Amino acid sequence: MTKIWVSLVGAAALTLGAGTAAADTVRICMEGAYPPFNNTDSTGKIVGFEVDVADSLCKQAGLTCEVVQQDWDGFIPALLNKRCGALMDGMSITEERLKQIAFSVPYTDTPAWFVGAKDGLLKDAKTLADVHAALKGKTIGVQRSTTHQNFLEAEFKDASVKLYDTVDELNFDLVNGRIDAGLGDSTSWDSFLKSDAGKGYSHYGPTLTGKDNPLFGQGIGIGLRQEDKELKAKLDKAIDSMKADGSLTKLAMQWFGYDPLAPGN
Repeated sequence: MTKIWVSLVGAAALTLGAGTAAADTVRICMEGAYPPFNNTDSTGKIVGFEVDVADSLCKQAGLTCEVVQQDWDGFIPALLNKRCGALMDGMSITEERLKQIAFSVPYTDTPAWFVGAKDGLLKDAKTLADVHAALKGKTIGVQRSTTHQNFLEAEFKDASVKLYDTVDELNFDLVNGRIDAGLGDSTSWDSFLKSDAGKGYSHYGPTLTGKDNPLFGQGIGIGLRQEDKELKAKLDKAIDSMKADGSLTKLAMQWFGYDPLAPGN
C-alpha cells in the first residue's frame, strides 16, 4: 500500500509499505504558503489541492511520497540539488523553466488577475488597456520568481513593480496601502477576497492565461529533473488517469469551486 507523508523537514526519504522500493520514494516540495494550492495549517501540516492531488497520483503510480516544505525562491535549485524529487506549487510550464527542468503534463491551469480596492484606481478597469492607464506611475505587487513577475516587468514598464517572497506578504501590503494593486493567480486571490481582510477588494480587467501571453506558460505541471524520464512517465500516466476518471475534477471543485481544465474555462 502506498502512502503520502506530509512533513516540514527535509528528512531522508522513507520507504513505507510492503513491496515499496526505496527508488520509488519521491520527496515532493511545496511552499506551504500558496492557498488553496497548498498551505500550512495551525498544526504545521501542509494541506491543500496539491497535497490531495499528490496523494492520488502517488497511489496510482505505485509511489511512496513525502511532502516537504521548500521556500519558493529556492525551488528549482532544491530540485537540481536533489533535496526535492518533484515540485508542486502552482508552477506554470514556461519555456524559460524548461531550459532547466522537465514538467509533467498539466494537472490544472488557472488565470491571473489584477486585484485592487473596490473604490480604488482599478474600479473602472475592464480591459488590459484600462489597467495600464490606471496603474501608470503606480506600484504593483507580485510574488517574485513567478510568471506574474515576468509579465509585469515586460508589459508594465511605466509602473513600479514590488516583489514579495509570499502571497501573504503581498496581501498584507495591499490591505495596508503600501501598493496600489497586485497581480497573482486567480485561485489564490479568491482565498484572499473571501477573507475578512479582502472584503474591500476585487479583481479587475481581463483574466490572463498563456493563450493571452506566452509568459504565462502552458498550464501548471509537476517540476522534475530532466533525467528522471521514468518518473515523468509514471506521473503523466497517473495525471491522465485522474483526468479520465473525474477524480482530478472532483478535487478541483473541492478546492477551487470550479474545474480550470473543463472546456470553456
